[in-house]
Amino acid sequence: MNPSLEQLETLLALKRDERPQEGYWRNFVVDFHQRQHMDAVERTGLKGMMAKTSDWFGQFGAARWAYGAGMAYACATVIFFVFPREADKVVPAATPVKYEVLPMPATEQLQELDLTPEAKSSDGEQVF
Repeated sequence: MNPSLEQLETLLALKRDERPQEGYWRNFVVDFHQRQHMDAVERTGLKGMMAKTSDWFGQFGAARWAYGAGMAYACATVIFFVFPREADKVVPAATPVKYEVLPMPATEQLQELDLTPEAKSSDGEQVF
């Protein structure tokens, strides 16, 4: 059904005279800003991060499974190294130590040394 030219002219004349109610644009701007603020709040939290991640993976074709597996592997590796498992500590039993005090034979050898200044070699160093 194609409208005639006269019907279009009357419709445009009616629409030209229509005006929105008082305060329509003010309410529209307030609602628009509130929706933008709510969208921004949703994008910044955990829900937003999940949405961004799913959008990022949605952009890829068949490679998204490989990227997802790589991300899961990277997260598992980070968790493995950041939170290591504590090893069981085995403390060995104390065993007594056997020792003997030996006589010092070096005392006799030190007494035999000539430590006088005249006992120097030709280099000027002492000879032991």
